[in-house]
Amino acid sequence: MKQLLSFITVLFVICNAAQSQNTVKQAPPGFDSLRADISHGKIDTITYSSKTVGTKRRALIYTPPGFSKNKKYPVLYLLHGIGGDEKEWLQGKPQIVLDNLYAENKIEPMIVVMPNGRAMKDDRAGGNVFDSAKVKAFATFEKDLLNDLIPFIEKKYPVLTDREHRAIAGLSMGGGQSLNFGLGNLDKFAWIGAFSAAPNTKKPEELVPDPEAAKQKLKLLWISCGASDGLITFSKRTHDYLYLKGVPHIYYIEPGVHDFKVWKNGLYMFSQFLFKRVDTAVFSQLSMDAMPASTNIPGNQYPQILPDNRVVFRVKAPDVQKLQVDLGKKYDMMKDTGGYWKVTTDPIGEGFHYYSLLIDGVPTVDPSSQTFYGMGRMASGIDIPDKDMDYYQAKNVPHGQVRSVNYYSNITKAWRRANVYTPPGYDSAIDKRYPVLYLQHGAGEDETGWPTQGKMDFILDNLIAEKKATPMIVVMDRGYATDPTRPINTNIPPGPGRGMSNNVFPEVLVKEVIPMIDKTFRTLTDRDHRAMAGLSMGGFQTFQTTMTNLDKFAYIGGFSGASFLQPGTDVKQMYNGVWSNADEFNKKVKLVYISIGTAEPERMYTGVKGFHEALEQAGIKHVYYESPGTSHEWQTWRRSLRQFASLIFKD
Repeated sequence: MKQLLSFITVLFVICNAAQSQNTVKQAPPGFDSLRADISHGKIDTITYSSKTVGTKRRALIYTPPGFSKNKKYPVLYLLHGIGGDEKEWLQGKPQIVLDNLYAENKIEPMIVVMPNGRAMKDDRAGGNVFDSAKVKAFATFEKDLLNDLIPFIEKKYPVLTDREHRAIAGLSMGGGQSLNFGLGNLDKFAWIGAFSAAPNTKKPEELVPDPEAAKQKLKLLWISCGASDGLITFSKRTHDYLYLKGVPHIYYIEPGVHDFKVWKNGLYMFSQFLFKRVDTAVFSQLSMDAMPASTNIPGNQYPQILPDNRVVFRVKAPDVQKLQVDLGKKYDMMKDTGGYWKVTTDPIGEGFHYYSLLIDGVPTVDPSSQTFYGMGRMASGIDIPDKDMDYYQAKNVPHGQVRSVNYYSNITKAWRRANVYTPPGYDSAIDKRYPVLYLQHGAGEDETGWPTQGKMDFILDNLIAEKKATPMIVVMDRGYATDPTRPINTNIPPGPGRGMSNNVFPEVLVKEVIPMIDKTFRTLTDRDHRAMAGLSMGGFQTFQTTMTNLDKFAYIGGFSGASFLQPGTDVKQMYNGVWSNADEFNKKVKLVYISIGTAEPERMYTGVKGFHEALEQAGIKHVYYESPGTSHEWQTWRRSLRQFASLIFKD
């Protein structure tokens, strides 16, 4: 009896393994070559009546080797592109690709239907294929597919009719149709594939409005594209959204363009997953090796970000003797025979990071990267995707504007510049006035930091669209200012306050910037509608400015920086005793907000947390936030702004 049970167990394991995926790899040479030593399937032309179009329509149907009417089969609906018809897939030799896979026992027996996805009476591919009526017919095909073709196939052929045994995939325009129709009808399709999806692909939010439902119903969602395909953005935006929402899928990027080389390989790999037990753990193994960073200059493939957040750098510099990447840690690059230097880093934390190339020891920018003012100079930067980054992405919502405002400062005796964000609708709502947030950058940065590295405009746009923030004006000025008529104090001891000892920015802000903004823009000018916040140095400047001007500010925020609390200092004695009467302060100030990243340098973390604890002991009401897993970096500050902006101007 025990032997019998052991035999049954082994048999079950073998059968179960046979029903799951072996490792699926890029198609090998000869995968689409006709083999005389194997059995072959058959392709026929079928005609069905379409009530949707009001005519008879044609499709091709592939039946697998050994097809039997006594057996029921799953079905794959395979769609063509905008310039093709039901015969276009024949250029990709799908019957040969599938026959060869059957012979190697890599796919399940299935029927493949190749319809004409242009649902109109004259569905020929000739003439102007981009004609609006023809393009519209691709959308109409959804009804034709669901109401006419599928019922015909299920009546005419021995097929399994449940959603778990029905798949849809396509190339280019057909890839967009597959995503639109498949994800829009998850009660009909459990397997969906898009090879180089075209611009007809709906926006991700429309494709997957309910990510949790998609997670439950999808067996497989496959998205593939050539790395040099001009339409890759449509695949990438879908992938990015699915990644953020945690919807399992395969995103496979391979060398190639918008052609059958890519589409044949897509069919070769996708078909091997169909109608088997799916292990989503293998998805990450198949997903693209690397993706060009969003901070690259458009068209440049490097730097590339790997799925585990390692970064691949590649630079052509044949005459250089030594090349390194300085990304907090220095990485030595290796040169190949073509003069290209390359290195792969350790995993990099999510969010934005400055970096430099060290050419024979001299720091410079990467010619493939956009540049950002940080580190006290122009530097390269890379933004590692964060699963929670949806809140600072550009979305299809009303957008504000960031305007550059030049003004002359009588204090500094120089022209200065501020960047000013005006909320959506500012120019049309000419009778409306707005509260103002003064938002400051950190050391080594300038007024471009928040709108560029910090993506504050997208953060505010999205919060306002979701009605989580009050529409507001945001002013971002350069936090460095010196009065040339005043002597420089050189006796300040080293420490975090030294850089601000001769900095008259608080004076410039209060005496010049605020009046200029109130005169130039439609602002609410009372203190109850004015806030100030900043990161790091800007956080210290915020407390330095607001605590001595509480007649002008009601909302105060410090991100990774607030106030210098020296050991043994009584917080109640700071800023001329502004916190000595907690009740009075709490009535006057509507919000004090303090934040810090949990992975920040120890001195910064303990300093900010100690300040929070001191305020607590003094009875000063405030909000304290710790950003999980982030250091002294833009990801901490993006999260902080998201919270702070949602809390201010609520009365």
